[in-house]
Amino acid sequence: MKKKVVCFGEALWDNFPDYKEIGGAPLNVAYHLNQLGVDTQFITKVGGDEMGRQIIEFIDELGFDNSLIQIDKKFNTGEVNISLDKSKSANYIIKYPSAWDKIQVLDNYIEVVENSDFFVFGSLVSRDKVSKETLLKLISHANFKVFDVNIREPYYDFDLISFLMQESNMIKFNEEEIERISKDLGIVSNSIENKMLEISKITNTEFICLTLGDNGVIFYDSKFHYQDAIKTKLLNTVGAGDSFLAMIIEGMISNISVKLFLKRAVNLSAYVCSKNGPNPEYNKDQF
Repeated sequence: MKKKVVCFGEALWDNFPDYKEIGGAPLNVAYHLNQLGVDTQFITKVGGDEMGRQIIEFIDELGFDNSLIQIDKKFNTGEVNISLDKSKSANYIIKYPSAWDKIQVLDNYIEVVENSDFFVFGSLVSRDKVSKETLLKLISHANFKVFDVNIREPYYDFDLISFLMQESNMIKFNEEEIERISKDLGIVSNSIENKMLEISKITNTEFICLTLGDNGVIFYDSKFHYQDAIKTKLLNTVGAGDSFLAMIIEGMISNISVKLFLKRAVNLSAYVCSKNGPNPEYNKDQF
C-alpha cells in the first residue's frame, strides 16, 4: 500500500523585495513531497481573498488534494515580508493574525491523520491558541510524527517546543535552532554530535536531522551519518530546508539507505537555493 503523508500548518505569501511567491514551511514540504511522487495531503486555512484563491489554485494545479483547506471569512491569507542579508539568508516579518492562525479541527481531520503514515508539522503554527489546540489534537492521533523546528521571533515558546519534541519521532533543526534549544535544555557541550545525542535522549526521539548550511548535514538514527554540502550559485535559502526534509521523508518511505537519501536531499536543497522562491519546478529523476 502506498504510504501517505499529511502536512499541517501555514500557507502564505512570501513577499521578497522584488517579487512574491507562495510559501509557508509545511506547504513547501507538501509541495516537494508531491513533486517526489509521495501521496500528500495538506491541512491549512487561507482567507476568502484573492491571495487565498491563488494558493488553492496553486495546489489544484499540482494535482494534490485541497479538500482539507479551510477558508476564513474574517482573517486574511497569511503574508511574510522577507529580506535577504549579504549571505542570502532570510529575515522574516510575519503578519499576525492571519487565516492560518485559526485552523480548526474538522470532522474528517482525525481520520485522515490516523490513516496517514507520516504527520509533518512545525512550531510556528502554534503561535495562536486556535491552531495550537488543533495541532495538539491531531498529534495525539498521528503515527510517525515529524517536527520541523522553525524558530521565528517573537514566537518562541520553549515549553511548547520541548513538549512537541517529546511527542515526535523525528526532529529537524538548523544550526541556530539546535544551539538555542540545547542551551535552554541545559546541554553543556561544544560538540554538535553530543547535542544531538542529548536531545535524542531527553526527548526520546529516534531520528534527529541537522542542517548546517555550507557544512552539510548530520543525520542521527542511533548512528551518525554525514553528508557534505554541494556548492551552488546561491540566490536565497528560503525553502531549502523544506525541500531537504521532503527528500528525507521520501527516502524513508522508499526504504533506501541513509547515505543515498542524504545525498539526494542535499542535491535537491542546493537546487532550491539556486532558484528564486521555495518551490521551483523539477523532475524527481534529476536527483
